[in-house]
Amino acid sequence: MVEKVIQLEDVSLVDFFGAENSNLRHIAQAFPHTKIISRGSELRIQGNNAEIVRINELINGLLEYYNKFGKVTPDNIEAYLNEHKDEWAIRKDADETILYGVRGEAIKPRTANQRKLVEAAMNNDMVFALGPAGTGKTFLAVALAVRALKNKQVKKIVITRPAVEAGENLGFLPGDLKEKIDPYLRPVYDALEDLIPAEKLKFYQERNIIEIAPIAFMRGRTLNHAFILIDEAQNTTAMQMKMILTRLGPHSQMIITGDRSQIDLPRKQRSGLVEALKILQGIEGIGIVELHERDVVRHKLVKKIIAAYDRYEKKSDEEETD
Repeated sequence: MVEKVIQLEDVSLVDFFGAENSNLRHIAQAFPHTKIISRGSELRIQGNNAEIVRINELINGLLEYYNKFGKVTPDNIEAYLNEHKDEWAIRKDADETILYGVRGEAIKPRTANQRKLVEAAMNNDMVFALGPAGTGKTFLAVALAVRALKNKQVKKIVITRPAVEAGENLGFLPGDLKEKIDPYLRPVYDALEDLIPAEKLKFYQERNIIEIAPIAFMRGRTLNHAFILIDEAQNTTAMQMKMILTRLGPHSQMIITGDRSQIDLPRKQRSGLVEALKILQGIEGIGIVELHERDVVRHKLVKKIIAAYDRYEKKSDEEETD
């Protein structure tokens, strides 16, 4: 869920919100999928990004009217809503754009399930994005994190990924922490480099505004005002998954990506992702989105390769049970 806070300065709250907040109720009725909370001169808006943008425009328009005439009525609100109805309808398709990449291309969901992922991220503080390689789950998650940072909805991005091949025991590898963990985080860096200019990315990392670290370094922390991405989560242990999920602090959001068909843990070790999906089913505020081979956005051969492997594994399982 996205949140925006608007500070109303030098405004008579009774004249602006109406008697017993009648104007505020009128706005809330026009945007039923968004929660609007008034606390003194602070207006807190919680909901999906598209509606928050429209409500922000509406509040700014009403402030202009208030500064001219000193009062706002429900009729003023209705007039503004009707005046901009067609404009907002035309802009509906543009709302799919998450942000623009470093080469100016619009980053947006390209399949129905990718749209479900973006929508789930707008309406939940925690989202599990599941699917095979090439479905864009990591790239979209990084794009959503970068947008939240650019829109000042969060103060930092934290990205973590289990380094299974190194057993999370990175001490024996040469170099500093960054050099040790970078090979396992290359896909995340690739996404960030497509979305943030090189100098800006370097600035963010030097100031820990974008933090990339192994899961072991998350223990004992509470991540406030942060967008947290756990990538390749199928390779977390049950203990690691519980630990990282409970790092979520106030005003933070988390996306967990994983592919249940590519678990690299030792055979007898439970996948934290698989276990979490069983435990957390049905909890309000947690979204679960499944992507499939039809959502693959890499080379067309990738879809065929995934389908061939699925057929082979299904046949092998059937032969083992016979």
